[in-house]
Amino acid sequence: MVTTALPLRVPEEIKTKLAQARHRSKSFLAEEAIARHINLEAWQVGEIEQAIQEADRGDFATPSDMTDLLKQYTG
Repeated sequence: MVTTALPLRVPEEIKTKLAQARHRSKSFLAEEAIARHINLEAWQVGEIEQAIQEADRGDFATPSDMTDLLKQYTG
């Protein structure tokens, strides 16, 4: 894996809390946070794209489906 430097400024309080809580370097924590954010964004975009495709196909829950679902959670 090729890496590159990325200058990053964060409040000292955040750096201190994370470094103490995880006993990791600020570089490790920044890389981990960025990777998590990118993965979450990719997942969200994928879910949105899937929902758009379903909507384009007219694949919606029926009123009966929604009533049945509501009954599961309200007794």
